[in-house]
Amino acid sequence: MLKAVLFDFNGVIINDEPLHQKLIDQLLIEENLRPKPEEYWQVCVGRSDRACLTDLLARRGRIVTDKYLDELIARKSRAYQQQLEVIEKLPIYPGLADLIFQLRSAQIKMAVVSGAMRAEIELVLERSQLSQHFAAIVAGDEITQSKPEPEGYLLAIKRLNQQFPDLLLQPNECLAIEDTFAGIEAAKRAGIQVVGVANTYPFHMMQRRANWAVDYLTELELDRIRDRFSGTKSRQTVS
Repeated sequence: MLKAVLFDFNGVIINDEPLHQKLIDQLLIEENLRPKPEEYWQVCVGRSDRACLTDLLARRGRIVTDKYLDELIARKSRAYQQQLEVIEKLPIYPGLADLIFQLRSAQIKMAVVSGAMRAEIELVLERSQLSQHFAAIVAGDEITQSKPEPEGYLLAIKRLNQQFPDLLLQPNECLAIEDTFAGIEAAKRAGIQVVGVANTYPFHMMQRRANWAVDYLTELELDRIRDRFSGTKSRQTVS
């Protein structure tokens, strides 16, 4: 039985990947390093800023201390929040509010599992008036291993069980919503079924990696989710 839906953040809740790429490029330039557009998609999409920056710097022969890396991440996070402050209407994905309403009506728990910083997640959820719907948030600055490692998803299940002791939530009773290959792998490695939404990569790529795939969040109606969840076979798709 489906008891919880675990949402990725960037690329599932908010369409902000171009902004993150811009800020990472800006950070590299400030460090006197040359950004390469294709690298962002190879190294950073679906992963935490710490994992992203560590790999980008290492590729350029730059090894930094944990303290310096913390400063880079904090600088980027401040820039992200400043950018959001000047955006009148945040680019929340269509269909999200309706999906949340359906899940709330069915008393299905919701959580966010992301590589983004907690301050960034909370800012977006509060401004979008969505924060009250998520019982738990697992952010990139609270885990030691970024996606595709399963740590974030397993921690979300632990936190939901701590908050709702009678829930007795298990990974096979959860559904993850992801838009990246790293996120899909993380959910699967945690023992969680995952639906891939084609917000960042084409549908056929999501279809090959997730348990099933959709083009848009608007296609995720609760009855169809339950039908697919209870009878899912690997690589099934929602048409």
